[in-house]
Formats: sequence, C-alpha cells, structure tokens
Amino acid sequence: MKKPLRFMLWGAVVVFGLLLPAAWLLPGGLELCITPVEKADPLLVLPLNPGERFTLHYVHSVENAPIWETHSVDSEGRIYIEEERYLKFGAGMGRMPGIGRMVRRGPYEVIEDMHMATGNFVLRIGSPGVDHTILWRGMKTNLSRVAPHVAAQFSARPVNLLYRIFRVLFPHSATP
Repeated sequence: MKKPLRFMLWGAVVVFGLLLPAAWLLPGGLELCITPVEKADPLLVLPLNPGERFTLHYVHSVENAPIWETHSVDSEGRIYIEEERYLKFGAGMGRMPGIGRMVRRGPYEVIEDMHMATGNFVLRIGSPGVDHTILWRGMKTNLSRVAPHVAAQFSARPVNLLYRIFRVLFPHSATP
C-alpha cells in the first residue's frame, strides 16, 4: 500500500475514533414515545427538538366539539401543555386561575402561554369518532384508528447525537 493512502486511512480511523465518542456524549434532541400501558411496542415514536411542539386533537365525547391541546418537551424530556383551543367551555374545559391567558381566535376560546408541566401522562385513547389524533410536523396520526380504548403513556427522553443519527438513517417502525 502506498504511503499517502495508508496515511489517509489512518487519518480517517483517528477522526472516526474521535467523532464516535463525541456523538455518544453530545445531545441529539428528544424522542417522544406513545406506548400502550399493557404492551411494550410503541404506537408512535416522534423525534423532537427541545421546545418543539406536537398537538393532540380530538372530539370531546360530552360536548361533541373539537379540542386541540398543544404540548412541548424541554431538553430534559419533561412534557408541558402550552395551549388549549376549543369552541366553548364544556365538561372539564375552561380557564385555570394563574395558568395562561384566555383569548379568542375566530370562533375558538384559547388558553395560551400555559407552559404547565404535565410530565409523562396516560391517555385512554377514544374510539373512532373521538379521533385522538397527533399532529406533528405537518403529519397526522389517528390513534383512535390504531388502538381504540387503549391506555397509552406519553413519555419523552433525551437522546444522544449518535442515536439521533442512527434514527435518521433507520427510523423507528412507529415513526411516521
């Protein structure tokens, strides 16, 4: 093997040897998993950046009216509710003193600027018609079609850059 080629190969090995541990140690964002409480395989896995939002949209079973709940995840993997939007006050809806502010957007009542920690939470997915749907990066995933009446845990965790690169190259089967 010629000397310049051998030098380039060793250089590549050294660079790769330095980058791999760095990618293991550097933050790579977050992963939100929506997993049935009774089962290990997730229904949905979403890569997120710190502060990025996702929305849970559904039709309220009592009021038969649409509701949007917008959530964010911080760099530590803590989930927050940021905003609720609905047509009217109904069962379980309405302002919480000291949390957010009420505004109107067209026909909707909106509680914005909530930033209220929910942490990991469990949602009993409604039947078709309730249509619990996740809105994320312009995509919609209707959980009610996939797993009606299933209790699902929403949990998020930080991931390292190496894992994030791996998931970009090989997305989780539950990532849309």
